[in-house]
Amino acid sequence: MHMQLELVLRLIISGILGAFIGWERKSREKEAGLRTHFVVCVGSALIMIVSKYGFQDLVGSNSIVLDPSRIAAQVVSGIGFLGAGTIIVQRQSVRGLTTAAGLWATSGIGLAIGAGMYVVGTVTTLLVLIALEVLNRSRRLSLPSQCRLIVETGDLHAVLHTLETGCPEVRKANIRSVTAAADTPTLTVTIQLRTRRGADANDVISKLQSLPDVFSVRLD
Repeated sequence: MHMQLELVLRLIISGILGAFIGWERKSREKEAGLRTHFVVCVGSALIMIVSKYGFQDLVGSNSIVLDPSRIAAQVVSGIGFLGAGTIIVQRQSVRGLTTAAGLWATSGIGLAIGAGMYVVGTVTTLLVLIALEVLNRSRRLSLPSQCRLIVETGDLHAVLHTLETGCPEVRKANIRSVTAAADTPTLTVTIQLRTRRGADANDVISKLQSLPDVFSVRLD
């Protein structure tokens, strides 16, 4: 009975740690949030518990050899399918890689807690939260205030209107060059942007990519 209570405690702890990471992802409106990380962490802990303790009644039987890590090892490969579902490739932009990596790390935390490694699982959770929160802020602060965008579009007016009225991150936008394609109405526009402090140029890129007549946007 005492052993069963300890195993239940491991499930509870893994759920709490997974919820911490999920809450951070949910606060940023990412693809996988609180519930997903909670379930991944608890499920990983459960699989580790079953892998480590679920076949004790067979231990010692004749001609039976068990590998306690065999079932738990499948979590590492299985979580790849879930992580792949959070990665979105839109034109020349890739989103969701951090969330996918967070799910992978969350499954590892669940495995650690399921194995009884409470300190390791807790410290890993703190490190993941630091990477997601603190390092994200420092990345924003370190971004240059100027950048150059290469935009392929069929409606230059819509691009400029979006930069002027729909992008509060932009302080100033100057067109450096406009090149017209020979056989299509597509324009290749080089735009010099001056962004506000702490602004993320990827937010501007996402807004431009959402325009119907914009075919690609990239940083030069």
